[in-house]
Amino acid sequence: MAMPFTLRPMTEEDARRLCEWRYPEPYDRYRWPAWEEMAKEGREFADPDIRAKQYVSFADAKGELAGYAQLFPLDRAVRLGIGLRPDLCGLGLGPEAILLAAREARRRRPDADIDLEVETWNERAVKAYKKAGFVVEDEYGKRAEHGIVRVLCMVWRERSPGPDRGAAE
Repeated sequence: MAMPFTLRPMTEEDARRLCEWRYPEPYDRYRWPAWEEMAKEGREFADPDIRAKQYVSFADAKGELAGYAQLFPLDRAVRLGIGLRPDLCGLGLGPEAILLAAREARRRRPDADIDLEVETWNERAVKAYKKAGFVVEDEYGKRAEHGIVRVLCMVWRERSPGPDRGAAE
């Protein structure tokens, strides 16, 4: 059974904690810089306005920070970015978190496409996104902080929750 997650607004404390997370190789490329550096640059969730408009936190059943999602507004889409706490990765919890973020994006922008980008080598994430109802729409090169990478653009093909996924929102 999957761990139940709930969404909450991302607090500054949540944001600071994200900067402390350390992923094992090869996922270490996804760690955030130190909070002090993020805050000095006003980068991403260190900027209070960006944090309030684009970021949410996943809380576990105990209310502990379990992950986050960015809901980045584009002209006709909301682009998701998802991260789970390192000790929760690889346990099969990703699809639930992804669905929660996709549903929140749909609630915020009912007529927008919901998409995301994932590096092609990250088979664990691709599998989780597919389980959550995302399908590959495109593949291309993109500049990332760690160089030029191949990414898949995946789009959410919303479907009704099945009996094994539950209907709670």
